[in-house]
Amino acid sequence: MSIKLNFKSGVVDLAMGAGGKAMNRLINQLMKKAFDNEYLSQGEDQATLPNLNGKIAMTTDSYVITPYFFPGGNIGSLAVYGTVNDLAVGGVKPLFLSVGFILEEGLPLSDLKVIVESMAEAAKASHVQLVTGDTKVVEKGKGDGVFINTTGIGVVIDDFVTHEPLAMGDCIIINGAIAEHGVAVMSKREGLSFDCDVKSDAINLNHLLERLHQSGCRIKTMRDPTRGGVAATLNEWASQHQVGISIDESALVVSEEVRSACELLGLDPLFIANEGKVLIVCDESEVEKVLTCLQQDELGKNASVIAKVDKVGNASVNMQTSFGGLRRVDWLSGEQLPRIC
Repeated sequence: MSIKLNFKSGVVDLAMGAGGKAMNRLINQLMKKAFDNEYLSQGEDQATLPNLNGKIAMTTDSYVITPYFFPGGNIGSLAVYGTVNDLAVGGVKPLFLSVGFILEEGLPLSDLKVIVESMAEAAKASHVQLVTGDTKVVEKGKGDGVFINTTGIGVVIDDFVTHEPLAMGDCIIINGAIAEHGVAVMSKREGLSFDCDVKSDAINLNHLLERLHQSGCRIKTMRDPTRGGVAATLNEWASQHQVGISIDESALVVSEEVRSACELLGLDPLFIANEGKVLIVCDESEVEKVLTCLQQDELGKNASVIAKVDKVGNASVNMQTSFGGLRRVDWLSGEQLPRIC
């Protein structure tokens, strides 16, 4: 008779990572049940996948966020959405994921169950399948509840993202308000918690970006501004393409709740992580087409042009402030928001 795990009051113990009966119970009663599909059910040390038509794209990421539950999501849904988005912004159709769990001894099984089931829901919403995985358990005090590593695989969509060099006059579009994820996480962080109605924007972007492709939008490049926020992504592009980028502060969408939290904490929304936003670079002639397409979707209803390439041959990012001044937006110095993703 199989022993049932107690998902109400049980905790993770070292035996669950030792390869024996306890580990088998955890995988069969939780992981396989949540992620069930034809590839995972092969039960091998690898997943044998079907032939894929086109160039293969692959990404990997690790999630060490604290706290692992936050308004609008948790480390499990975040891991799926973050990996899916890393593929999607490259003009890739995400298809398959792998997952590695590093669990700390003493982690409540009830928490693990919520995390795993939210991953399964996020994968379903993103139209991807989790096909292989691994679970390890470390001694109490050697982890932080749960860490998750993911790898994503997809197929490059032809004639979508051109990856052309950025040029004078190119416009940079974002699909909505910034800094929501970082503020939502901070609002629940031990020693920093404060009353806040902000929810994380963590969501899959692949369906939104497929809409751009289906509409025939010509995109030069895209990026999801996660760690380091919008400022980091713009500085990466400026350095990579040796261009100057000018941000229009008045075009940035920042909710009142986020703005108030940033003022309270002395933080700049430009440097705070997002998990459901995409920065899109296109030629000025494509702007109206891209904006119209984005604004027809709930995830892009507040899309706007927030910056332009205004010089070539000199890497810099500056912002035209709402007061008419000019401010340099440089790389983040030091660690502003540890453990945000």
